[in-house]
Amino acid sequence: MPEEDLVDIKFRLYDGSDIGPFRYSSASTVDMLKQRIVADWPKGKTITPKTANEVKLISSGKILENNKTVGQCKLPFGDTAAGGVIIMHVVVQPSPAKTKSEKKIDDSPRKVVCSCSIL
Repeated sequence: MPEEDLVDIKFRLYDGSDIGPFRYSSASTVDMLKQRIVADWPKGKTITPKTANEVKLISSGKILENNKTVGQCKLPFGDTAAGGVIIMHVVVQPSPAKTKSEKKIDDSPRKVVCSCSIL
């Protein structure tokens, strides 16, 4: 594989830490990058993706689509660090069905009790 078909990418997490850099072929898909992120996610983080579908990759202010290749997204392709490494930002967005913190909204009427005294 020619050297110009390879791209160095590192992934910036929500807390400012990084995963990578890793070298990818221009033919690698965004979905492949997401799967690598999930597999290499650092232990001990408060937010952890369980699947690649919970990961969003942002480059140059745009959310990258799963079916796009690194080559298709390359120009302009994110922030470049020293040494030509591309930095992509990672957002973890758990699927709503799996979040435990959601509360059921109770919209039933409530009885209001007032303990006011009039002089």
